[in-house]
Amino acid sequence: MTTLRAVPLTPERYARYGSVVMAGRQDLHPKSANQGSAERFDHQCALEDLRPGRSRANLTVFRCKPREVWPFPLRLLERHALSTQVFLPMNARRYLAVVCLGGERPDPETLGVFLASGTQGVSYHPGVWHHPMIALDSVTDFACLVWEDGTDGDCEVVYDPLGADAWIEV
Repeated sequence: MTTLRAVPLTPERYARYGSVVMAGRQDLHPKSANQGSAERFDHQCALEDLRPGRSRANLTVFRCKPREVWPFPLRLLERHALSTQVFLPMNARRYLAVVCLGGERPDPETLGVFLASGTQGVSYHPGVWHHPMIALDSVTDFACLVWEDGTDGDCEVVYDPLGADAWIEV
């Protein structure tokens, strides 16, 4: 059995998969906003649509139930080959982001499991394989931004990407 353990999410650890979306990132310099009552951290991540004119931005909300049994088996990874996908937790204390690089299939050597706080969102670069969002403590809502055109190219899924004996652990 292969057990994949989560590590804390940081912008540096996560950079090859996408961006960590959060206030206070060291690489972003805040600007004063709202008559000095706020700080604004611009350009948190690239927003890419590789099908301009064919797709539309879709802002949606996913309501995710927490996993009840741990560890749980890694049964699928998906990707959006032609679009960035961004997830912003709306009411989470913490959650897991599972990501992997690769071409037509995920490359198991690049798999990462990240423990995110409720103050951190994540983006996936176009083509990054990932597991659906994993809520940990309670039902969690995630705002999601992705470009879609309604075709099969919007989302590709691979089942048992690491074989039938891969498990995720917090």
